[in-house]
Parts: sequence; C-alpha cells; structure tokens
Amino acid sequence: MTPQRKQDEERIVRPAGFTPNLASMDVPRVGVAAKKRKRRIIIIAACALGLILATIAISRLKPAVPSVDRSTVWIDTVKRGPMVRQVRGLGTLVPEDIRWIPANTEGRVEKINIWPGTRVEPDSVILELTSPEVEQAAHDAELQATAAEAELTTLRATLQRSLLDQEATTAKAKSDYEQAKMERETNDQLAKNGLIAELQYKTSKVKEAELVNRNEIEEKRLKFAHDSIDPQLASRQAAVDQAKQLAKLRADQVEALHVRAGMSGVLQQLPVQIGQRMKVGDNLARVADPTKLKAQVKIAETQAKDIQVGQKAVIDTRNGTANGHVTRVDPAVEQGTVNVEVAFDEPLPKGARPDLSVDGTIELEHLDNIVYVGRPAFGQENNTVGMFKLITGTSEAVRTPVKLGKSSVNTIEIVSGLQPGDQVILSDTSAWDAHERIRLN
Repeated sequence: MTPQRKQDEERIVRPAGFTPNLASMDVPRVGVAAKKRKRRIIIIAACALGLILATIAISRLKPAVPSVDRSTVWIDTVKRGPMVRQVRGLGTLVPEDIRWIPANTEGRVEKINIWPGTRVEPDSVILELTSPEVEQAAHDAELQATAAEAELTTLRATLQRSLLDQEATTAKAKSDYEQAKMERETNDQLAKNGLIAELQYKTSKVKEAELVNRNEIEEKRLKFAHDSIDPQLASRQAAVDQAKQLAKLRADQVEALHVRAGMSGVLQQLPVQIGQRMKVGDNLARVADPTKLKAQVKIAETQAKDIQVGQKAVIDTRNGTANGHVTRVDPAVEQGTVNVEVAFDEPLPKGARPDLSVDGTIELEHLDNIVYVGRPAFGQENNTVGMFKLITGTSEAVRTPVKLGKSSVNTIEIVSGLQPGDQVILSDTSAWDAHERIRLN
C-alpha cells in the first residue's frame, strides 16, 4: 500500500478534529524479562533441591515390616529345667534267628511243597530238586565203597592165610631144630665112648647149627608177618573209609535234593520258581523264628556319634511301644545313616512281625537345669542362628542371634541369646531373611 493511500484511509476512519493521545500508547517496560528468568531459575532450583531431599529421606526409610499370620508359624516358650537328649530314626523288626537255606548241589526245581508264611519244622520239606547226574554219581560212589570193602575182606583173608603158612613153616623149622639138637646130644655121649664115627658126629653138629639159623630166620619171618598185617589192613581200610565218605557225600547230595527247613519257624522267602535251574550256593529259602525279634534302626550319621551299647531305647510299632536297649552299633556308614540294633526287654505289642516298619528313639543322656526350647526347623547343635523373638506387649518379632547347644529329638539347648519365658518362632523363617522384624496378625 502506498503512503498516500494510507493517509487517505486514515482521514476517512478518523473523525474530524481527532488528536492522538500519546500517553495512552504502549511503552516498552524495562527489566520484566530478566525478573521472569530469575524466578524460573529459582523455581527449578527449589524443585531439584526438594527432589534430592526427598530421595535422601526415602533412602533412609526402613523397609516395611512384613505381616505374617500367627496361625501359620510355630511359636514356643523358652524353659529352664531337665532335658532328655534323644535321637530318633526309622527301622524294621528283624528275627534274631535267620537261616538262609542254600543249594548244596545243582538241580532243577521240581516241586514246591510249602509257600512263604507257613510255619515249618526242622524236617519239613520245603521244595524238591531233581538232578540225574547227582543220583548217578551217588550210585557209582556206593558201588565203589562196596568194592573197596570186598577188597579189604579179601586182603584180610590173604594175610591170615599167609600168616598161618608162616606159622606152620616156623613150627616145622623149630621141630627140625629140636630133633637135630637131640641127635647131636646123643652123638656127644656116643662120641665120648667111641661108639660113633667122627664124620657122623661132625655132621650132626653141622646139621644142628644149620637148623638153629633156619629156626631163627623163620621166627623173624613170623614176627614180620604179624607186624605187617595191621599196616596193610590200615592202608586198605583208609581206602574203604574214603570210598564210604564219598558215598555218604553223594547220598547227602541226593538227600539235599529234598530241601528241608532245618529249624522251627516261619518260611519268609522262597525266591525260586518251578523249573528253575539252581547252582551250588544259590539261596533257596529263608526261615526265621518270629518269636525272637530285634529292631534295626537307622540313625543319621551326624546324630549317631554319642550312641553307646546299653543305652535305653523305645521302639514304636504303631500298635504300641516296647522298651529295649542298644546291643550293637554298626561301625560303617551306609547312605548317610548308621545301623543300630536294639534288643527288647519286654514282650512286643500284638501284630509285631518280621520286616515291620518301626520308629526307634534312643536316650543319650539326661541334662539338668538347662535352658532349652523346642527344636527349630533350622540350625544344628553347637551353632549360632538368627531366631525371631516376640516382643512383649506388641505383635512384632525381632531377629535375635541365638547360640545353640546340645540337641534332642524335639528340644535343643540354648547357650546364649534367650532367657526362660521368651517366646520364639521355630518355623522356617528363610522367607524373611531380608527383614529384621516381622508383624504377627
């Protein structure tokens, strides 16, 4: 728009006689923008400072105390008094007299006469085996024993005949010697009177000397014959005895095909089947006396170090309890447990039978005038743990370091950290390890 046209329009818009008022016109205000900027900086600085202070305050706040339902935790009161140390373990009842019946010979199971659970006597035939080889060997051994006895009889007769012959020979030699002696003595008298030829006299003397020697030899032979009879018979008798023993062994093997119980009791196990081939030494059956039972209790190796022979024990058969005492502690550890045998001092409750599962509790010692509490679900003996102790008059519990001492099945000794009358939480508190306090609802 041109300046001229603009002036024309102003003259048209403004009325005649209009004079502009210079006081009503906008005049720029000096310093307003600087003030606004300063106020903005102050506000930002104040907000930042407030945020920092709030962060510091929040960081210093304690975490919220978790709430726990009182009915879900186990609370016990610390006591002072006597405490019985005990250990407990699971076990079974086993017979004191057990007999495993092994196979004394190879054979095949032909027949089963008695099944497990049946009462048996020593001569009860539990099962029968068959073995043609064993039967044939027994027959051969019996024939060999008979032949050996026959040979012994023949030898005895032969030696007796030889002895009689030697006795006859010795007797004849002695008779010849006596005759020659008498003849020589007669010739001695005739020679003194000169009634016999010198050659005949000398011949009689030589004959006597010869028969003397012959008689001595025959007597020695007779003595040797007497002395040699017993050794020869003893040697042959030994062969006969050996043959008889072999025959007896073979006969026993045949008899062993009829498997007998060997003791009075109950047949417990029969791990064989009809037609099964058995080898020498294989277990065929187990027989036990159910009237004489003992308990085998497995105790954790960490708790078994104080168990001694003779300590009292209580066995729970779940149908009653029976008192006993420790008779043996296995020196070896098996799968983290130690096997402890307990003999009973009184009759067992009704229903007790071999292989019955039982609970065993063994008394280790009696402690007098100590501070103790129920055994917590955490922590071991001679250790320091954190336990939540209830604050009197409030519904809160605070974590307290507690030193534990000797432990029992249900109780544990308090060495320090708690006093009689304090109430503590024995339940597992691992879920609150990050908190020092909890609130019980």
